[in-house]
Amino acid sequence: MFTNRLTSKQLRTVIGVALVLITAALYAPMLHHQFINFDDDDYITNNARVKAGLTWSGVIWAFRTGAAANWHPLTWISHMLDCQLYGLNPAGHHATNLLFHVVNTLLLFFWLNQITGAVWRSALVAALFAWHPLHVESVAWAAERKDVLSTFFWLLSLMAYSRYAQKRLGTDLAAHPSGFRLPEPNYFLALFWFACGLMSKPMVVTLPFVLLLLDFWPLNRFQIPVSTRRMVRLLIEKIPFLVLAAATSIVTYFVQTSGRALWTAVATPFSTRLANALWAYERYVSKTFLPSDLSIFYPYRASLPAGVVMSAVLFLVLWSGLSFWRIRQNPYLFVGWFWFLGTLIPTIGLVQVGSQSMADRYMYIPGIGLFVVVAWGLGDLVERYAHWRRLVIPAVGAALAACLVGTEIQLGYWQNSIQLFRHALAVSPDNFVAYNCLGEAFAEQGMKQEALTLCAEAVQIAPNNPVAQYNLGMFLAQSGRTDEARQHLDAAARLAPFNSEIQYNLGTFLMLHGEPEAAASHFTAALRERPDFPEAHFRLAQALSQQHKSREAVVQYGEALRLKPDYPDALNEFAWLLSTSPDPEIRDGKKAVQLAQHACELAARPAPVFFTTLSAADAEAGRFSDAIAAAQKARDLAVAAGQKDIAVQDEQLLRLYQGGNPFREAH
Repeated sequence: MFTNRLTSKQLRTVIGVALVLITAALYAPMLHHQFINFDDDDYITNNARVKAGLTWSGVIWAFRTGAAANWHPLTWISHMLDCQLYGLNPAGHHATNLLFHVVNTLLLFFWLNQITGAVWRSALVAALFAWHPLHVESVAWAAERKDVLSTFFWLLSLMAYSRYAQKRLGTDLAAHPSGFRLPEPNYFLALFWFACGLMSKPMVVTLPFVLLLLDFWPLNRFQIPVSTRRMVRLLIEKIPFLVLAAATSIVTYFVQTSGRALWTAVATPFSTRLANALWAYERYVSKTFLPSDLSIFYPYRASLPAGVVMSAVLFLVLWSGLSFWRIRQNPYLFVGWFWFLGTLIPTIGLVQVGSQSMADRYMYIPGIGLFVVVAWGLGDLVERYAHWRRLVIPAVGAALAACLVGTEIQLGYWQNSIQLFRHALAVSPDNFVAYNCLGEAFAEQGMKQEALTLCAEAVQIAPNNPVAQYNLGMFLAQSGRTDEARQHLDAAARLAPFNSEIQYNLGTFLMLHGEPEAAASHFTAALRERPDFPEAHFRLAQALSQQHKSREAVVQYGEALRLKPDYPDALNEFAWLLSTSPDPEIRDGKKAVQLAQHACELAARPAPVFFTTLSAADAEAGRFSDAIAAAQKARDLAVAAGQKDIAVQDEQLLRLYQGGNPFREAH
């Protein structure tokens, strides 16, 4: 301790206030940042469930869904609550992330101080956690709510467990021969917070392992040499935590498998994944001590030089050996180092999820272990060699200042998608994801040719990436280069038969180019992966209708409307089918009128085609005066909109109805 007991509480308060104010000021610019076009759309801006705000149906969906290839219901609920409070204003969503980061910093500081009694060392760990550039991604990325939220629950669980362990130390383990004693409330509270963390991000499954490390140091619940009896009891104590972790791991595996997030694990040999994992460990340490060339995406390396892999192995072996060698003299070295190694295991790439080789966000919790090694190592150095104080204290101040500057610079790249992915390309020129996302960002700004060029570059780098092929195909289609577009869209669908969006959009492309039969196969493929896709049911119904398969079309229209009752286009076209089908068993004028009227009421703007359908439905129902009025409305709207062809057709219908002829006989 660097202070006496009389001033420690005041000192902790001052440090806590300083951490809050500096961290909030450092990250304040992110409140003016935009959403980015990488995951923010899936999690927030294009997610209908989330945009609807906090509803009971949304909460139920959050617990049932495997959307985004993860099961994290509390993360979904937090995004829903943000939309309820702020709508799609990114400032509110970013403010919530910042709030959690600030709270996490305070929790980390007070928890470390609680279990070690060290004020300044705990403060240094918390400051590094709060201000390190590696953590910008977890805080500034709205879709990474799962990082800050899961860490919030992780730290609450550690605090509760630490209180439980400190009360239990030296009592029941020695006093009860059976080894059984009903745990006190903090034990169950730790379990509860752990469950909440698992429902925020599955990466926190490693918490039981961390609890064992903490039992060793600083909670000192081990005895060296470790007795078998004590070790067994400590392990038994962790069984409920392990059960929760195992259950979540199983759920996550099945969710990610069904979401095809593990496709690279099948395509990439284990030897390649192991080599990349070893190299990633070394790179994480390197970026912790020298945080340069940080990027939102680091491309996966299909092969690594043997020298690189051997260097990583040697590095890990040396540090692990040192931590075992100094385990009695410097237990924090062992705990901090294996905290880092262990908590990274779920995301280190042995089971590859996605196509990144590593990610800054994965260091949000593991980095704490390295920060503990640094803080306690420097503290021991100063205590043992007092003359080092003059060098260490300025060096720590300089390092924290460098973190603040580095974080400010890194945060600037997160203002919008264009700046973010331009920086990613500057860091790694072969970054196909950055080319893709930058192309999409340019397209949103109306820079179509630039977008096309960037997406073509992405395909050149990664021809087997379905998203790259898909984006290039879509931009070529928008540029009128139909044949080229078809080639790339076909390639995307072939590479990702499980991607419902790609299958759906290729089907839509084929419908526009007069191939309803081929389109139907792709809509069917989309629905195979995502049965609750109302737009795909609607498009499939259109394709079937164009093939004169009216009865199958009726089923698909019905399913689209079951999933999305207020779907104007589906209501309108279903009404048209019920009004005009040559199959007398399908025609239903009464139902057609109801559907067409509802479509007209829902349409954002009165559309001529909706009233044309309504006139046809009225005619089928024998309501010719209503049919005439609807046809007149359709004609007038078409004229006002300058749609001459539609106006002529509506004029013909109007004359037909005025003559008293049923629509189906005259059509």
